[in-house]
Amino acid sequence: MDHFHYRQGLLHAEEVPLAAIAAAVGTPFYCYSSATIERHLAAFRTGLAGLDTLVCYALKANSNQAVIATLARGGAGADVVSGGELERALRAGVPAERIVFSGVGKTAEEMAQALAAGILQFNVESEPELLALDAVARRLGKRAAIALRVNPDVDAGTHDKITTGRKENKFGIAIEAAPRLYRQAAGLSGLRPASIAMHIGSQLTDLRPFEAAFGRLRDLALRLRRDGIALERLDLGGGLGIPYGRETPPTPADYALLVRRLFGDLGLRLMFEPGRLIVGNAGILVSRVLYVKQAGRRFVVCDAAMNDLLRPAMYDAWHAVVPLNEPAPGAPLAPADLVGPVCESADVFAKERALPPLGAGDLIALRTAGAYGAVMASTYNTRPLLPEVLVRGHEFFTVRPRQTLEALIGQDRLPPWLSQRPAKGAA
Repeated sequence: MDHFHYRQGLLHAEEVPLAAIAAAVGTPFYCYSSATIERHLAAFRTGLAGLDTLVCYALKANSNQAVIATLARGGAGADVVSGGELERALRAGVPAERIVFSGVGKTAEEMAQALAAGILQFNVESEPELLALDAVARRLGKRAAIALRVNPDVDAGTHDKITTGRKENKFGIAIEAAPRLYRQAAGLSGLRPASIAMHIGSQLTDLRPFEAAFGRLRDLALRLRRDGIALERLDLGGGLGIPYGRETPPTPADYALLVRRLFGDLGLRLMFEPGRLIVGNAGILVSRVLYVKQAGRRFVVCDAAMNDLLRPAMYDAWHAVVPLNEPAPGAPLAPADLVGPVCESADVFAKERALPPLGAGDLIALRTAGAYGAVMASTYNTRPLLPEVLVRGHEFFTVRPRQTLEALIGQDRLPPWLSQRPAKGAA
């Protein structure tokens, strides 16, 4: 469920007509609904009521400060994968004791930054990282609480580019090696084994991969307990899918029943790292039609492009496309390709999509664009980063302004031999 609906023929974000936002900030722009973000966080927690849990929102899905702050005020922690994301979480008001640092390539500087902040735990993904973190912690006179992120070699059944729990993926430590590494970590003075972590992929639309992976995680937790490793919590990761339009993923309540059945009797705190599930349906990308081109097929050219929303080009992702003016009942639909202005054939949002009549100047929205949209945007073709707007009830606020060309080009610097003006009369 989201809070983007037609009212009197106009698409609204909560109580705000999206056309009014377009008039204020121009197009294209991202728009996020506070009510949807808050509802999804609450819905995820509801099924887990009665268990000792901590929801650590995965910043990689959408790291706008206003989005993070909305979730922090709702009691969420943060899952970060870089020093930059750690700083974002702290500045947005996430307490350090609710922050988990994941990722396969943490630098010594990032480790020191997180130790100084006092984060909850590091999710360690290799033996070399384990040793590096111990060295940094000892140098700083700290003791790092850790989880080993184990790889259960379970196929998540999702897109190949977003699966993370198979042995050929770069993520995690082979689950068979975990007992040895936990014993090793327990003997290192800079480390304190506190948890086990697991994450097998993103946009899962079936509970069976979760059940297979969680079963292996439960077995490991029981073995470590027998070995005398005192665990405090389990980090179950994220990955539960959302409906982009054609999927019917399990509900958070279904997921919670599985979690309760497999882990409810262990007496451990359970941590989760949802990202897409919280913000995916909470955001849309609004664009304006520039031209409609007939060339054997109908091309609707809009002012948003693959540099603004990369998912269709990168993952062949599907996003529903709707006009901001509600089509009349029975309005004719005809196939069209929705494309952007970037000079790449991959700059296509939808192919042969059944769309209502559209003309130059019409406003459209690409739905379910709140996750992996703005965070993956680039300035390819020297296109400035677009604005992000947060709505709450009848109010909206630009939480990131549109980048100016001056700010974009001004990041470049000329070396001395190019900054001098050519001598007068030089050829």
